[in-house]
Amino acid sequence: MGIFGRKENTPATQAPAAANPELAALTGEYTLDPAHTTIGFVARHAMVTNVKGNFHEFTGALHLDGDDPSKSTATLDVRMDSIDTGNADRDGHLKSADFFKTDEFPEMTFRSTKAEALGGDDYRITGDLSILGVTKPISIDLEFNGAAKDPFGNERVGFEGKTEILRSEWGLTWNAALETGGVLVSDKIKLVFDISAIKNA
Repeated sequence: MGIFGRKENTPATQAPAAANPELAALTGEYTLDPAHTTIGFVARHAMVTNVKGNFHEFTGALHLDGDDPSKSTATLDVRMDSIDTGNADRDGHLKSADFFKTDEFPEMTFRSTKAEALGGDDYRITGDLSILGVTKPISIDLEFNGAAKDPFGNERVGFEGKTEILRSEWGLTWNAALETGGVLVSDKIKLVFDISAIKNA
């Protein structure tokens, strides 16, 4: 059963089902564990292959409501100069004025505005993504991977998430034409999330 698995469409003639105590126990405030969380992206390069990268420095928080998913929230703040694609020259270009202008815009942020259960272990969180001073809404599809207490006594929850954006909508328009047609960097970017969060004491 999912973290927010309680059915919402109980007929008015029935008494509401009692909250599942296992789900209710997960309700609370959580902090992302950067050592076990990945904030990543995938971009098409030269029309033929994918370049993958991630950000090493970020902070994030979740509020989970085990009884009512619509009351759950998420925030994320990413240090843009922590970008890593496995190539120092490429990372330097991404930090430059051609792309993220990290000196002027050091952070990318996400603030949720809506959460919903899609059935089973699938959820969707919608919110405002800010890059280069431009804020636009996105929706992220999430799969709940479970909850556990680790050997150090931390109560953890895990989610995997993904979405796609057009980078040009945030002013990321740099590109180069290819002799064979097409462009060097795709406009469509896949964002991927592998989240481990620890319940606050």
